[in-house]
Amino acid sequence: MKTIPFEPLDPALYRETVRRALAEDLGWGDLTTDGIIDENQRARGVLMAKAPLVVAGLDIAIEAFMQLDPGAKVDKRIGDGERAEPGAVLAEISGYSAPLLTAERTALNFLQQLSGMATLTRRFVDVAAGRITVLDTRKTPPTLRALAKYAVRCGGGTNHRAGLDDGLMIKDNHLRLCGGLREAVAKLREAGHDMPIEVEAQSLAEVDEALAAGADTLMIDNMSIDEMRDAIKRARGRAKVEISGGVTLERMDALAGLGADYVSVGALTHSAPAADISFEIEPA
Repeated sequence: MKTIPFEPLDPALYRETVRRALAEDLGWGDLTTDGIIDENQRARGVLMAKAPLVVAGLDIAIEAFMQLDPGAKVDKRIGDGERAEPGAVLAEISGYSAPLLTAERTALNFLQQLSGMATLTRRFVDVAAGRITVLDTRKTPPTLRALAKYAVRCGGGTNHRAGLDDGLMIKDNHLRLCGGLREAVAKLREAGHDMPIEVEAQSLAEVDEALAAGADTLMIDNMSIDEMRDAIKRARGRAKVEISGGVTLERMDALAGLGADYVSVGALTHSAPAADISFEIEPA
């Protein structure tokens, strides 16, 4: 688990992704816009919040407009990581009408999806109220992990592993294939990786086995409240504890009060509803 300082994403992480997204939507050309909009017409558009949300991906949305009209002028009003209320203008973009129309859906797709992730994350973080660290998972849209995890940071959450090369985690399927938990932990120690070892435990017996094997972190998965409370007590002073499985906003308050170190929430990146944001355009 890494607490990454919140800062804007390097454009190198999304510029090509935006290019591919525009190409996917554009195909052989924007037939409607090309047929009715004069190429010299200019317009002004605003990205506007239609519901309470936390902004994420504004620069990525702007990149979509800029790739089609590099001379467009942008006035950002609300930055990533900030809350926006209904009617708030996130940014104003002025430029040629046709590129603004053509880029609209791609820009909104990024901005709505990422702001949705940030908004849901902030809801979990608000309920946690500093009692437990809210983590994301690797359950992210394929090829968009850097963007999804950035959205989680915009919402005040903390990133778990960025990828398989970013941490040691022994899960149930590993154990079915490697001969047992003690053997798995021993092999990772022998490999000399300078990283903590996290072990998934689905029962109190597995908690005891993981602690005896010297695990640094326990991921207690899909346990009852009473079992989690017992597992946390057994691990105290010996290993950190991450709660996982079945984590919802309705359960978050109770889970945050158990004394665990972390709670991981796959829904932050795989089930967050898109934020309600529109692009309103008019002649300049």
